[in-house]
Formats: sequence, structure tokens, C-alpha cells
Amino acid sequence: MIPSRILRLSLTEFRSYHAASVRPQSDLVVLVGPNGAGKTNCLEAISLLAPGRGLRRARFEDIANRAGDDGDGSWAVSAEVEGALGLATLGTGIDAPSAEGGNAKRRARIDREAVSSASAFGEHLRMVWLTPAMDGLFTGPASERRRFFDRLVLAIDKDHSSRVSALERSLRSRNRLLEDRNFDPHWCEAIERETAELAVAVAAQRGHTLRRLAGMLAARGATSVFPSARITLDGWMENALMSEPATAVEDRYRDILRKSRLLDAAAGRTLNGPHLTDLHVIYAPKNMPAKEASTGEQKALLIGLILAHASLVAEMTGIVPLLLLDEVVAHLDPRRRAALFDELATLGGQVWMTGADPAAFAEAGSRAERFDVEDGAITPRG
Repeated sequence: MIPSRILRLSLTEFRSYHAASVRPQSDLVVLVGPNGAGKTNCLEAISLLAPGRGLRRARFEDIANRAGDDGDGSWAVSAEVEGALGLATLGTGIDAPSAEGGNAKRRARIDREAVSSASAFGEHLRMVWLTPAMDGLFTGPASERRRFFDRLVLAIDKDHSSRVSALERSLRSRNRLLEDRNFDPHWCEAIERETAELAVAVAAQRGHTLRRLAGMLAARGATSVFPSARITLDGWMENALMSEPATAVEDRYRDILRKSRLLDAAAGRTLNGPHLTDLHVIYAPKNMPAKEASTGEQKALLIGLILAHASLVAEMTGIVPLLLLDEVVAHLDPRRRAALFDELATLGGQVWMTGADPAAFAEAGSRAERFDVEDGAITPRG
């Protein structure tokens, strides 16, 4: 297995950081500081070195440090990494807005050479993260669980996000066309053919990942203090692809789209397809829906799910993912904290964790390298 590691991270005009740099020497990196110090900002910067929009999904023009109105709107993240292709330098950011204005365009570079998109970073690093924003995953809307699961798929298949985005664009094109009562049926048929092809590609990768992840969760069983889960996808297409040829499912969806044009036109949206799929999670120890578990049980379940997924990424890709765990130990008892640190060490990749209380990482002992975060600086803890 090839581990994903950051050897040096540099931030320039990134949120609360004017200029900061950190060179971790350990596989367990702990960022400690008061609330609002910039710990999550640092993890967000790292997350932008993976395919996708990062752990906050922020607009790129909102990321720049504008303290004192001295910033020009540009920002940059650069890292020397050790990953699947050996040593490399990854960089991303945006330039200062031009006088003409317009949306900021994110740039991505590998070894200082421009690449077409951040998807290319997936050739070097795989990344998995857990943030406090995910705490309401099991009780929130289906769209959040679908986005969460697509993020899990993306850690395995670096092109998954591009396919999901292409499907969303195709659906929007069809919806706009249906707004015109006199739309060209031949043009609509062409869009529906594209939509069905993309939908099957998205659903197939989701289904493949679900089967493997469900197996990984079952294998963990009682070997971990973090409870196991049973997971399914509530989407007819993902389930159909488990037993039917992709071409048959694609033909069926294209027929559904054709027959539902008037209904979809009246609704102003497409009412059937994998863009509506939900992730169902069962808290296995009590055989109950995760949404009915206690807050503490849901947190432990989510940690177990992320740990299983990290193991699956390593198994399927041969690359041990880099883990970003934001405030993950705050509500764990000492036994579970110690177990978490042990499981993270077993994974064999680099882990970045944050917390306000240094004592919460006592069970990590000498395995952890601690840094203080405050006033836009990241310094080794004495």
C-alpha cells in the first residue's frame, strides 16, 4: 500500500492566513488552538488538493484573506506530497480578479505545470474527511447524504465528480428545454440519451462502491469499538444495475424520461433518476435506523463508517488515503479516543486532526506531532 502524505504545506492569503507553512514529521498531525483560530481553515486548504470543491464547498472568491482590506482577492495553497506517483508538488488557487470582473477561475498545478482541473490531484493523493458539519447527516435531507456518499465514491474514482456534474448539467438542459411547450422532440431525445448514459455511469459506480463498503463494514463487525452499520441505496437504478445489464437499465430510463416529459415540465424538474437517490444507514448493534440513534451513537457510527471507507479506499486503489478529522475527538471518552488513535495508526497513512483541548489527544502519546494554531500562524508545540 502506498500512503498519502503531506511533507510541507504552504498557505498564502488563505482565509485567516496571510502566509503560513508547516512541515509535519509524523503520520499523526494534531492542530490545537482556540475556536476560530484557523484549524478548520488549514484542513480546508488541504482538502482543496483533492478532486472536488473541498470540505466546505465554498465559492473560490470567498476564500481569500481580506483582513484589513489589504488582500487583492487571490489565494494559493501549495504542498510537497508523497503519494501514488512518488514525490510531487501540488498547487491550487485563484488570481486577483481582473478589472473586467467575472467569476474567479481556480487554477491547478502539478510540479508547477498547469493541469486541466483538480481531478488530476487524484493521481497523487486520495483523501477522506470528517467534519462537525456531518454530525446531522443521518437526520438531515437526502441531498446531504447523497453528496456525502458521492464524496466517498470520489475518493475511489477520481472522475466520479465530473460525471455527477455532467449529469446535473444534462438534467438542467432537459428541464430548460421542457419549459418551451413547442420544444423540438428530436433535440429532447438527444438530451435524454445523454442523460440516461450519464445516469447509468453515476449509478453504477455508486452501486459498486456500496457493495464493497457494505462488505467492509460487515467485516469490521465486533472488532472495533465504533459500531458497524448496514447501508443501502434507495435508488431504483443503483439497485437494478446489481442484476441487470447497463444497456437495459439505460434503455428503461430513457423510456421513463420520454414518457414523463409533460409531468416533468409541469413540475419544473426531472422527477425520476439517480439525482434523487438516498443513502439509508442502519445502526447495526441495535438494528435501528441511524436517524433514531442517540447523538453520541450517531457520532460513533459516522466515525466507524469513515474508518471503514478509508480501509476500502486503500484496498481498492492501493493508496492509503490522507485523513482530515476536524474536532472528531471532542465528545469521545478516553477508551474510544485511544481506540481511534490505534485504528488510525493501523491504516498506515497520514492523519490531520484538530481540537481546542490538548488533553483530548493525550492517549495518542508520542505518536502525535502537535502544532499550535493562533493569529494566522502554525507553530510546533513546545
